Amino acid sequence: MQLEIRPDPAEVGRARRWARSRLAGSGIGADESLAETLILLVSELVTNAVVHTGCPAVLRLSLPGTAAETATVRLEVADRSAQAPVPRWVDGEATGGRGLALVDGLADRWGWSCEGTGKRIWCELDRCPEPGPATPACTGRTPAYDGLAYEAV
Repeated sequence: MQLEIRPDPAEVGRARRWARSRLAGSGIGADESLAETLILLVSELVTNAVVHTGCPAVLRLSLPGTAAETATVRLEVADRSAQAPVPRWVDGEATGGRGLALVDGLADRWGWSCEGTGKRIWCELDRCPEPGPATPACTGRTPAYDGLAYEAV
């Protein structure tokens, strides 16, 4: 499923509402932390596309079809700008510039690739069963920069 995004900051709110509406049939409850993390990632990636490229973009979501215990949710934003995403490191006083660092911290995996004359930035979240005595927590987070994945230690 996908949503066309205009190069307008108001589109960020529309993208969040659209993503929330898609969660209903996926088996992901609106009150799950995964849902809130997904909506935050939608905000960050759509904001980056709108603010930094000034080009139309396409938001794509791949959600599980049922309430499976484990599943992967994939979010992609494709835009028409060939400008590579650049993580910035800012001081505590800055009001912006933390988007990709936030994506790196919240997503289980993320990266980007060239697509035609533009690019596609993607991230994935693993839906795992709640850790308990008989259920190990999910592991294997692999952050990526500039399209290259690095194994987390």
